[in-house]
Amino acid sequence: MKKIKIFFYIAFYIASINISHAQNSNAELRRWEKEAAQVTIIRDNWGIPHIYGKTDADAVFGLLFAQCEDDFKRVEMNYIEKLGRLAEVNGEKDIYADLLIRLVIDSADAIKDYSNAPEWLRKLCTAFADGVNYFLYKHPETRPVLLHHFEPWYPLLWTDGSIGAISTAGINANDLKNFYTGENQTTLTYPIDFEEYLTGSNGFAFAPSITASHHAMLYINPHVTFYFRPEVQIVSEEGLNVYGAVTWGQFFIYQGFNEHCAWMHTSSDVDASDSYMEKVSKENGKFVYEFEHELKPVLEKNIIIGYKEGDQKKSRIITAYFTHHGPVMAKQNEHWISVRSYNRSLNGLIQCWLRNKTKSFEDFKKVLDLRGNTSNNTVYADAEGNIAYWHGNFIPIRDTKFNWAKPVDGTIAETEWKGVHSIDQIIHIYNPPNGWLQNCNSSPFSAAGENSPKREDYPQYMAPEGENFRAINAVRILNEEKHYTMDKVIAKGFDTYLAAFEKLIPALVNAFESLKPEDSLYALLKDPVLVLKNWDQHSGEHSVATNLAVEWGQKLLPSIMHIQGADATDQPSKTEKFAALATPLQLLYPLLDAKNGMTKRWGKWEVPWGDINRFQRISGDLHEKYDDGQPSIPVGFVSSLWGQIPSYASAFFPGTKKRYGLSGNSFICVVEFGEKIHARSLLTGGESSDPSSRHFSDQALMYTKGGFKNVFFYKEDVMGHLEKKYHPGD
Repeated sequence: MKKIKIFFYIAFYIASINISHAQNSNAELRRWEKEAAQVTIIRDNWGIPHIYGKTDADAVFGLLFAQCEDDFKRVEMNYIEKLGRLAEVNGEKDIYADLLIRLVIDSADAIKDYSNAPEWLRKLCTAFADGVNYFLYKHPETRPVLLHHFEPWYPLLWTDGSIGAISTAGINANDLKNFYTGENQTTLTYPIDFEEYLTGSNGFAFAPSITASHHAMLYINPHVTFYFRPEVQIVSEEGLNVYGAVTWGQFFIYQGFNEHCAWMHTSSDVDASDSYMEKVSKENGKFVYEFEHELKPVLEKNIIIGYKEGDQKKSRIITAYFTHHGPVMAKQNEHWISVRSYNRSLNGLIQCWLRNKTKSFEDFKKVLDLRGNTSNNTVYADAEGNIAYWHGNFIPIRDTKFNWAKPVDGTIAETEWKGVHSIDQIIHIYNPPNGWLQNCNSSPFSAAGENSPKREDYPQYMAPEGENFRAINAVRILNEEKHYTMDKVIAKGFDTYLAAFEKLIPALVNAFESLKPEDSLYALLKDPVLVLKNWDQHSGEHSVATNLAVEWGQKLLPSIMHIQGADATDQPSKTEKFAALATPLQLLYPLLDAKNGMTKRWGKWEVPWGDINRFQRISGDLHEKYDDGQPSIPVGFVSSLWGQIPSYASAFFPGTKKRYGLSGNSFICVVEFGEKIHARSLLTGGESSDPSSRHFSDQALMYTKGGFKNVFFYKEDVMGHLEKKYHPGD
């Protein structure tokens, strides 16, 4: 038996670094000042930072300095999360969220990867840390909540650039807590099939054959929590010139374009991690597990997690268990459940950076074949006229006789990964004859309409997700136009049709018409049913039907989600089956509840959607506080759950009678190639998180109406709309 290894929490190492940097060294300061002198930040009249550096590393330095100017608290919080140190800020409630991160993202491995990284990447990582640390040096009024000094290995805590993208085979922090505390150990939970998700994305690509200019176009429309990403440009004399959105704290463009290629990502359910049923027993007082008829020692690691309790700092030691598959994270019946995943890698960061400098379709495919992205699909267009779609990126090769959606037998070699699929083996589409591609967090088998890949040609684990109403709506509207312009692309991206009600409202009308006029429900529901029956199913701020439909639909949602006999992940099939099987009372009583609830809240049920569905940005805090007494803007959009292409998820909050948006459309951009790049964009609220800045809400009204601004990609255009030009620290 191997000797049990005990690993102490990396935070003690981090704390020692923070102490050693309490006073920045003269050498560091000289390095920062030299880097700053080689960087110019130009803010355009929207406050968007355009970073110009002599080297790529200089551009990264300037980019992080500018990000910290705009929203240091979000930069810091993203790294607090990825370090597994949330409980040190938020208290005991986040201990198991931190433990989950520590189990699947090992800071020691990130430090090792940084040490072994190619020199060019170490320079970028050092510039990343220098940019943040120089900002803190120049802005002593900025008080970090935890991280007083950033380290160059921090960027290696992320795999694909999406801060929340942790792949754990459906196992969550509650499952982890249940196992490691002994509470409810036999329960293994899985995500709900679909709900009013706070995240998502739409990506559309258009080939020259269906554009008026005969150049390719890309529509970038991620759906995330508000203020999740800023809009930036980074340029260097080493061939870097890229524009788009970064997640706070990234040093590469996550979704955007350069002069040659444009890309955007949609979230994916592609199976990139697996759970294993381990047969565990004790031998000589130590845990062992069975594999291929042999007993292997369970590795134990003592993980120390710090947490805040009032004004005190405390810690808890948790003994974590590992098999060769990975960390043990749950228990099901008598089996421990371990998880194999790939949640951080050196290749992931290399891929994210090199993508920014791709110059052709072949170049982009070569970068994709690094396979460092575990959570995203990619929609693509380029200056050569190509459009393409890849469903997932990092996908392990597995034996197809097993159901990889559930825990598999961990005692046999047959369930081991057999390598990783190459980029040409995963589901992909290149230049389909219909001329367009779409993905809306949906099945790849509708990505090009009739020209889509066939499900039977691929293993189930490559595309476990079902369809959703956004994708159905996208396929319908994208087929309607053959001469796309930027304006027409934006119009498609803001189509407000709510496809989910195609089946629900006819079923409701039929249920109502089965009533007799003397029935008590008839008089109570006659007017609401008539409003919905006559509705064109497009949302709008002046629409009473939108408000009524959303309130009613939310009450139906639990029944729809749990309908049996339909594809568990396919929202349309579940909804259609529910509409066909629901009794009249199952449809009518929720409408009555919705009507009564609206009347109680507002004094009447005939309330236009925009009167209560609002956009409000007051504080710029990580968690916005909403207030009916403060100014807000009406919004006609709804959650993408109902099939609407643009997403605006809103909710009631304690003390509010109105709904306020919290997620949905974020950075939106349409890019058109040609002799010169043409692009237009839109950002939630504005670039800055400072309420005193005019860029805190200068895009708010545009955002609520779907109005776009011009992107200034070329330096002469930036200078023509200059607001401020400076070196970092000036």
